[in-house]
Amino acid sequence: MIAVSAHDIRKQYRLGELKQGDTMLREAIVGMLRGRGRGRQLEILHALAGVDFEIHQGEVVGLIGRNGAGKSTLLKVLSRITYPTSGHFTTNGRLSAMLEVGTGFHEELTGRENIFMNGSIMGMKKAEIAAKIDQIVDFAGVQRFIDTPIKRYSSGMRLRLGFAVAAHLDPDILLVDEVLAVGDAEFQKKCLDSMDELRGGGRTVIFVSHNMAAVENLCRRVIWIDKGRVHMDGPAEEVVRAYMGTFASAQAGGADLAAIGSRAGSGQARLTGAEFLDRQGQTLNFIRSGDALTVRVRTVLHETIPDLHVGVEIRNEMGLLLSISNNWMTGPSLVRVPAGDHAFDLDIEALHLMPGRYYLTLWLKGPDSRNYDLLENCLVMDVETSDWYGTGRGIDPHFGLIFMPARWRTGALSGGDA
Repeated sequence: MIAVSAHDIRKQYRLGELKQGDTMLREAIVGMLRGRGRGRQLEILHALAGVDFEIHQGEVVGLIGRNGAGKSTLLKVLSRITYPTSGHFTTNGRLSAMLEVGTGFHEELTGRENIFMNGSIMGMKKAEIAAKIDQIVDFAGVQRFIDTPIKRYSSGMRLRLGFAVAAHLDPDILLVDEVLAVGDAEFQKKCLDSMDELRGGGRTVIFVSHNMAAVENLCRRVIWIDKGRVHMDGPAEEVVRAYMGTFASAQAGGADLAAIGSRAGSGQARLTGAEFLDRQGQTLNFIRSGDALTVRVRTVLHETIPDLHVGVEIRNEMGLLLSISNNWMTGPSLVRVPAGDHAFDLDIEALHLMPGRYYLTLWLKGPDSRNYDLLENCLVMDVETSDWYGTGRGIDPHFGLIFMPARWRTGALSGGDA
């Protein structure tokens, strides 16, 4: 039986245009007062450009792709949060979606009342929901707060309750977006186990994640979305390997980023280059575990930026996020950066990574997390083994993900024996 079928799904957005029903009255009035869209050509964004696929009942399918590829838009279309510009799709069975923290919750209602409301929307009877409520509350870990209004919940509590509701109200089809990355490791494991149980029960799951290890572990089939189209659809290991292979085109010692077309952001500031340097400012031909190094990020600003944030993310070959560093967290504050070319250095005192290949994502942001430029996995960093301990044995990648500089020593035992 076909659980989800999509045929030539297209979704277009007219950037800068306010259409009736797309925004609140207050925002529409502000837009009119500002003359938004007047005297300039509207830009058409093709979020989905003709997506076709069929998913059978009981399949757990991974949906992967770079930021802005159209994954989240596709899930919103399938869950009927938004409608396609053209094309059509069908879903057979009760559908539940976990797309954003708190999606589908009413702020003034308690956690318990929201559970009943969501179940009713899905067509469940009150007795059916009541039979599930203890499981939902226990899974979410919000027993003390279940009769407290949702508006007083933290984002973590909303996330846990939202997934618990989505997974436990007997959905035939479950859509899960990257929102799971917000939870802690223990909660993520519970969610993955829950989705695995759904698969065992013949339910259908579509799972969006940047964590390729989780995708490979959970899904037998993966659909790779690129620029709003299905780029590849097949066995999980094959598709993930091909997808990660596209990141290896960057140079190991550095990269010219100016010509990269696949980028997100408004464009007021752009990333133009990046390189790895040693303490003397010379280009590193190779990097070893435990080395000190500098990541130099080159940019061009087309206007003065009042509060610039420069960030670097490091992921392993399976897409697992290992570290994020940015000047908003560490300083210094870049209060007013003038237009022109600039270079920003991230000094790493010791690289605590095991030997292997890593991918760096670079971004430039402004006030209120406004995104000026984002280049995902644009820089490859190959880390070599090193004799950091001076024992001649080297650091082996089989010892884990993180290199933790440490030493063993002998100490006094009880009774004074060495």
